[in-house]
Amino acid sequence: MTHLALRARFSGLFLALVVLLAACDGGESLPLLPSSTPTLLPSPTATPARSLTVCLGQEPATLFPVGNLSSSAQSVLAAVYDGPIDTNSYAYQPVILEKLPSLADGDAQVVAVSVYVGDEVVDADGVPVTLAPGVRVRPAGCRSADCAIVYDGRGEIRMDQMVVNFRLLDGLTWSDGAPLTAYDSVYAYLLAANPALPGSKYLTSRTRAYEVTDDLTVQWWGKPGYLDPTYFLNFWPPLPRHVWETFSPDELPEIDVAAVTPLGWGPYVIEEWLRGEQIVLRRNERYFRAEEGLPRFDTLVFRFVPDPETAVSRLVAGECDLLDPGLHLEGQVNLLRSLEAEGQVQLLATPTPVMERIDLGIRPASYDNGYLAGSDRPDYFGDGRVRQALAMCIDRQRIVDSLFSGLSEVPVSYLPADHPLFAASLPTYPYDVAAAGRLLDQAGWIDHDQDPATPRQAWGVANVLNGTPLELTYVTTPAAQRVQAAAIVADSLSACGVRVEVRYLEAEALYAPGPDGPLFGRNFDLAQFAMGSGGGAPSCLWFTGREVPTAANSWVGTNLSGYSNPGFDAACLALTQSLPDDPAYRQASQETQALFARDLPVIPLYWRVRVAAARPGLVNYRLDPTAASALWNIEMFDFPLR
Repeated sequence: MTHLALRARFSGLFLALVVLLAACDGGESLPLLPSSTPTLLPSPTATPARSLTVCLGQEPATLFPVGNLSSSAQSVLAAVYDGPIDTNSYAYQPVILEKLPSLADGDAQVVAVSVYVGDEVVDADGVPVTLAPGVRVRPAGCRSADCAIVYDGRGEIRMDQMVVNFRLLDGLTWSDGAPLTAYDSVYAYLLAANPALPGSKYLTSRTRAYEVTDDLTVQWWGKPGYLDPTYFLNFWPPLPRHVWETFSPDELPEIDVAAVTPLGWGPYVIEEWLRGEQIVLRRNERYFRAEEGLPRFDTLVFRFVPDPETAVSRLVAGECDLLDPGLHLEGQVNLLRSLEAEGQVQLLATPTPVMERIDLGIRPASYDNGYLAGSDRPDYFGDGRVRQALAMCIDRQRIVDSLFSGLSEVPVSYLPADHPLFAASLPTYPYDVAAAGRLLDQAGWIDHDQDPATPRQAWGVANVLNGTPLELTYVTTPAAQRVQAAAIVADSLSACGVRVEVRYLEAEALYAPGPDGPLFGRNFDLAQFAMGSGGGAPSCLWFTGREVPTAANSWVGTNLSGYSNPGFDAACLALTQSLPDDPAYRQASQETQALFARDLPVIPLYWRVRVAAARPGLVNYRLDPTAASALWNIEMFDFPLR
């Protein structure tokens, strides 16, 4: 349930009573009570319209729901759609489905099928391929790399295939009254798979078929060899086929019915978009939960207020009922706390599974053709002890306290501590300059003059000329939080004899495509940024060798450090190709986290914090760390005393 809200312009319901007296000038008289006392009757007045105003940090560029949406677009569409599957506290809840399918219930199955040369399969490394001689695959029943075989091209081979059934609730309709059916979900899948449209093709490339079995049921078939641990999420949110199919897919991102006023089945309907000002929505009278009195408001307004300080002022003045987390209110936490103490606002905050981290340039792109001494950048980070020492040199708790007043924490794993797969007893690297110094000494970075104000020098470090000073560049964006964090990082590292030059790049420059961009071109020493995946936790896949951006993969990938560990890759592959009820699933998760914590391909700084604020009295607004939108249950928002 992802939804948005509007400002309540009326303080509550009222009942107007009018004294009706017997007419004196020829009008019809009303009957009197036996005592001849005039009767007071209620006037047939309607309930006053109720409105909720949500202030967003930016205006959406588009509301076209296919592809990568901005946070503001997600907030608006949370009011237009509802689900179809909610994510809360790392668990999943069906919204417009009868249930989530499961292997235990039989609506999900793993079946053995015969495949032949030329068939589309997923190989033992999890990559979609065409079956041919020499391809390494997992035969039916194989759940690890140890039992994978090389296909010889002779006849058939049996492989595992997943089949999953999803059934919609009966009676769902689009806001225009048209029935919402399984065909709408299949239509959405076809758009998602269309190469002309934006968005990840990871799942569609591993899908053999997505078909209607009846008006309310769709069936997902994975490609043979693909065992998806989150198979129960492989349902495409329906899109209004009856309206959109008259247009070609490449037209849809530019037309109003898809990009400005997309139809939904949720609690609100888009009525008007005033560019540069606001988007106005009205109650969806056909909402499938309307009989429960939902949504609570008749009108929902999304107003655009780019400046966080201005937004807080408007909240206090009553011009906003709710400040969306997309306003980046993290820098306003102390102000909001003081206003909350005065009873003027509600402060809401929760850590998210989006990790702010420092990537270390372990293997720059220049190393891809072999390390060339004197030409390539010194190999500062090849020794894991150096990475561990840098983690202990940085006062990360000071960063968390300074930026978030205790609302976040320093990560230990790539998974948050409240994740159900979080591994206990992982190594940690608390701030300890003395211990960090000993590790740097062991790795050959020596404080030659016993003066921490001067940088350490390399003596006997592989791929580093003797006497090379430990001087690093540090790139990040000029966002206020990152400026604060970078200052603490540079100050902390200087105490360890590591000299840091901080360079602030605009986001367009920092995230520019490779080979020229510093991140995706793998041309940096230290780089601070964040990476997230909607409402989900970080994936071990982000740190595998396959995800290193290179010329061979057109500089696309998430492993920007260039970290490579075959043991980590194998454990991550086992995790992503196991099912949750397999013992190997949890074991592989524990192993990937242990290797991540030991090798430190990145230095985790903190979990990003989602901060929102509301006017006093707003109920049922609850931030969840894993919800795709902060407005996931907007149909429930209410001011009960107004």
